[in-house]
Amino acid sequence: MTLPAETPGADRSGAWPVLRLRGITKRFGDLLANDGIDLDLLHGEVLALLGENGAGKTTLMSILFGHYVADAGTVEVAGLAGALQPLRPGSPQAALAAGIGMVHQHFALADNLSVFDNIVLGSQPLWRPALRRRAARAKLAALIQASGLAVPLDAMVSGLSVGERQRVEILKALYRDARILILDEPTAVLTPQEADGLFTVLRRLAGQGLGIVFISHKLAEVLAISRRVVVLRAGRVVAERPTAGADRAALAEAMIGRAVPETRKRPAAPGAPVLALDGVTLRGADGRPRLDGVSLELRGGEVIGIAGVSGNGQAALAGLVSGLARPDSGRVALFDHPAPVGSPAAMVAAGVGRIPEDRHRDGVVGDMAVWETLALEDYRDRAAQRWGLMRRGALRDRARRLIGAYDVRGPGPEARTRLLSGGNIQKLILGRVLERAPGLVLACQPTRGLDVGAVAEIHGRLLAARDRGAGVLLITEDLDEIFALSDRIAVIYRGRLTQPWPAEQLTIRALGLMMAGQEPELAHAS
Repeated sequence: MTLPAETPGADRSGAWPVLRLRGITKRFGDLLANDGIDLDLLHGEVLALLGENGAGKTTLMSILFGHYVADAGTVEVAGLAGALQPLRPGSPQAALAAGIGMVHQHFALADNLSVFDNIVLGSQPLWRPALRRRAARAKLAALIQASGLAVPLDAMVSGLSVGERQRVEILKALYRDARILILDEPTAVLTPQEADGLFTVLRRLAGQGLGIVFISHKLAEVLAISRRVVVLRAGRVVAERPTAGADRAALAEAMIGRAVPETRKRPAAPGAPVLALDGVTLRGADGRPRLDGVSLELRGGEVIGIAGVSGNGQAALAGLVSGLARPDSGRVALFDHPAPVGSPAAMVAAGVGRIPEDRHRDGVVGDMAVWETLALEDYRDRAAQRWGLMRRGALRDRARRLIGAYDVRGPGPEARTRLLSGGNIQKLILGRVLERAPGLVLACQPTRGLDVGAVAEIHGRLLAARDRGAGVLLITEDLDEIFALSDRIAVIYRGRLTQPWPAEQLTIRALGLMMAGQEPELAHAS
């Protein structure tokens, strides 16, 4: 694909559709995931697709990309001549051949291969003469120049930053001559500077005629990058409007059907230390330090936010506090006593509440019933069992109470946990953790991929835990979340942790620079 010359500021009022969906309907049993959805994407347009968890966005994109077959409706894609043509349903190969490219939130790259090999993988036969490789390199060089997606083709992917890996994923789609690009939560793991760079590239690609679907929960980004917004709720299109003139509050209300409460953080009243790390070093299997001389003190009644680009030691820190790892050196204390590191059960019994980063892999057992999931961490308690037998009736009653208290929507306590949406699984985990009133709450990416309504509810619950005296260790890549919840903020970079600064002394720009390993630029509190 050779992109045409950019036409900044061109009037796209007469642009033609490159994608048309009509009457898309999809059921899963009694669940109506998509209900007669109509949607157009125009040539050279950035279209934002918004909706709360379970609104039908993922199902709609899965139908478009051939992973699901719609029960009713049609999908048409513009061919090279511009005329719309029916897309064969249920075929990812047909979607790729029609020029549809998708970049998922979690990248699908081989770390042990070069950038070049990752991009061309699967597009050429295994036997590749030098002539084919030279032609592929020439095509990629032209794409990089036209798109601005600068990335070293011979570098190993394992050595790339998160932002560079995303560029590789976009280049993979462009190399396959994509005319439609779907981006799912594209800034979830980027620093603010990397997100700005991505927006520059997307504007350039749209100016060259690429149609882009931008799926995000970050309303400020949607307003900054898109030309038009489509909102889904309960499987239906409930709003469609130009971005110009739209405001965040109205879009949020359209997404969830009600006004979104504003997160209000009262001044902190720190108490006694609940967690203390002193010179902690933790090495990986390869002998390299994942945590390098980390020291930190978290007090009850405060939130310390840990900011950083993914892969800089956050998982090691969370594993240490969860009891999944022992430090190679240094000391860990809980509530002024040596912490029982290396034993998750002992850490929970000592007063640690854990909200894991990967809710599906580490937070629940999908094939367990909801009531069983809620009992996972305290089934040995007297309230949960008697004479070695589970008190099933009591646990079911408890599950019904927590489902109501935490607004967990979906099937009841007897249903398999995997049938819940991501947001509802997160609220389930939150209820399981906070009901025990732990003195230390470890919240890892607590709202990743969640809609504004679920985010507001989870933020409120975490602040309530802080206000009752718990210390909250917040590990997140969402800088808006960091500033909304944190009393103090520290940055982790290559396993080293900075001292925590009062949140009011930092700006998002300063935090972004620190996340890239540069010196902080502190602001003076007004």
